Amino acid sequence: MNPWVLAYEGYDPASEGLREALCTLGNGRWATRGATPDGLARSPGTYRAGCYDRLASEVAGRTVVNEDLVNLPDWLPLSFATPGSDWFRPENADLLDYRQELDLRHGVLLRTLRWHDDEGRVTRVRQRRLVSMADPALAALETTFIAENWSGTLRVRNRLDGRVTNRGVARYRDLRGDHLTCHSTGTENELTWLTTTTRSSRITVALAARTDAAVPGSVSEEPGRVGTDHLLDLVEGEPATLTKIVALVTSRDPAVHDPLSAALRRARQAPGFGELLAAHEAAWERLWERARLDVDGWELAQIVHLHVFHLLQTLSPHTVDLDVGVPARGLHGEAYRGHVFWDELFVLPWLNLRFPEVSLGLLRYRWRRLPEARAAARAAGFDGAMFPWQSGSDGREETQTFHLNPASGRWLPDVSHLQRHVGLAIAYNVWQHHLATGSMAPWCAELLTEIARFFASLAVLAPASGRYEIHGVMGPDEYHTAYPGAGTPGLDNNAYTNIMTVWLLSRALELGVADPTEAARWEDITRRMRVDFHDGVISQFTGYADLAELDWSRYKGVRRLDRALEADGDDVNRYQASKQADTLMVFYLLTEQEIQAILARLGYPADPGLIPRTISYYLDRTSHGSTLSAVVHAWVLARSDRARSWQFFAEALISDVYDVQGGTTAEGIHLGAMAGTLDMLQRCYLGLELRPDGLRLDPLLPERLGSLSLPVLFRGRRLAIEADHEQTRVDGVTLSRGSSTTIAQPAV
Repeated sequence: MNPWVLAYEGYDPASEGLREALCTLGNGRWATRGATPDGLARSPGTYRAGCYDRLASEVAGRTVVNEDLVNLPDWLPLSFATPGSDWFRPENADLLDYRQELDLRHGVLLRTLRWHDDEGRVTRVRQRRLVSMADPALAALETTFIAENWSGTLRVRNRLDGRVTNRGVARYRDLRGDHLTCHSTGTENELTWLTTTTRSSRITVALAARTDAAVPGSVSEEPGRVGTDHLLDLVEGEPATLTKIVALVTSRDPAVHDPLSAALRRARQAPGFGELLAAHEAAWERLWERARLDVDGWELAQIVHLHVFHLLQTLSPHTVDLDVGVPARGLHGEAYRGHVFWDELFVLPWLNLRFPEVSLGLLRYRWRRLPEARAAARAAGFDGAMFPWQSGSDGREETQTFHLNPASGRWLPDVSHLQRHVGLAIAYNVWQHHLATGSMAPWCAELLTEIARFFASLAVLAPASGRYEIHGVMGPDEYHTAYPGAGTPGLDNNAYTNIMTVWLLSRALELGVADPTEAARWEDITRRMRVDFHDGVISQFTGYADLAELDWSRYKGVRRLDRALEADGDDVNRYQASKQADTLMVFYLLTEQEIQAILARLGYPADPGLIPRTISYYLDRTSHGSTLSAVVHAWVLARSDRARSWQFFAEALISDVYDVQGGTTAEGIHLGAMAGTLDMLQRCYLGLELRPDGLRLDPLLPERLGSLSLPVLFRGRRLAIEADHEQTRVDGVTLSRGSSTTIAQPAV
């Protein structure tokens, strides 16, 4: 089997959504789902990074406003018909063969089929599709027809379709999705074009198509749709090819005055498919040189390649100057409305050691929204910068006020905006980028400092205990939104939030930008922050130990306990049950030495068994309702329970390929989980630790992994690392099993 090809045999309408997401093609600026050009069971989607629009909808008697990543015009439509037949549709066609292949090395989607029509004619079709990584404005669809046992005229219908809406997620369908308006279509010489505008953000989108065929086509125009119709004279056994080359330009693109004229110019000047493909493949080859991650076994290698591929299609060097963040579901679908959450916490550590310029661009997205975050903090009565749980175009809080529970059909209040810990993720990424590159731009220091100011003001000194406390927040768990029966949402002293606040303030103090009064308070918080404990483990939050134990046997295999319990008339807030890692996130981000130092500084000396006991306790109380859960648990178990760590790692690897969350991948890949698996290989199993004085390696590869080979870029120095179970080789140094080393670099 080929570790560079993801292949599907046969046509299955029920699985088209999953295939579309996994066969998405993109270049970091925009992407197109792997929808068929001619099917009925298709959810076409083309998404441009940062192209958002806001609409108001009436839901359950309320007006709700949501901002979505907009589904842009569909450039794929192309169908065909033999004499006297209806237009080809794979759903009702007699298919002798049908196969899709995603070439991960070269970024090409291949579809081949053989169609037997009602008159007994057999037609072979071969299609190649790309979204150019060399020229981020261009895409192409090449279709070759061969009449196997007949000769005659084949009709071909080729379109640009602007009549698309955001309808890719079933639970959002009560919300408006008609983001595109003011459609215009036309022709210019051999080109067809379509323009449209988003309703509220007023982003102009232009597509221009050039169709290369042996015989020119006739133009067809209708409202919101334009294209060409062709008559191809097929001779038995001889190929006939039609190629559609499309330019997509928006008013958000750099160096663009008029999107339509730019799109027409790019489509007209574009080379033919062969030259376009060669440049595209060369661009991918350059990316793979930096992104290479070689493992043993074709199955593991295939998934690793798939994860790298989709990460780079979402976040590539073309992304750097776009002013966009990390969309949790990639550019692959409409789940989470294309919003930016905390998933960058799992994405940037891998990018830092491969494409640090991309990481820096993603951090700049946050910095550019610092004024909005400052305003949000002031409005809530705090200092510094309070970043939103869900971010989109301008940095305001995009979290919906109500969400639909598909299990009960009820719309429920959504208070997940209380996940203030998103700011901790941003600050952590600033510091990790600093350690990886050896530099910190002044604006990065400003970003980290303003987040530190917010969390310092969030901490309130409790006279009774003499400790600082943080009230009214949610942790990463997401199930626990309030205390049982409480009239207001939020929890007190979430351990992850409190401990990471101490870590953050310690890093901010190192920058030396705080005035003496502010610095003294920060220093005091790092010594007197409250952390709760019970039964010899760290408590997820104050009062966690008082919650009831869940009857897990009743909900065996249920990943979304919150939905199931609400549908049963119950409330997950009553139970010691987590959706994903919460307290254990501390062990994911910090080393054991860092955690022990923080707890000791706070006056909570930790015995050696605290961390393993805490891991075991919460592992037994987690439903793994997020793809991120398997990544975190694989990481925290990597040294203590290698077999179970590998089980979680294997689950994380297949979470999208096999859609383990049950139907969610069709709505978009889980970018954080994909990147998290890559970082498991890069940092966790190799024991890579970024330190101020250099890069520490303490490898311990799982036995089932075999060998591992990859390059990393550390402070401008490219290092090749090769590891197996016996030894690790890096920069001329060979480490035997069980040994470690630090590659010294000038301290930062």
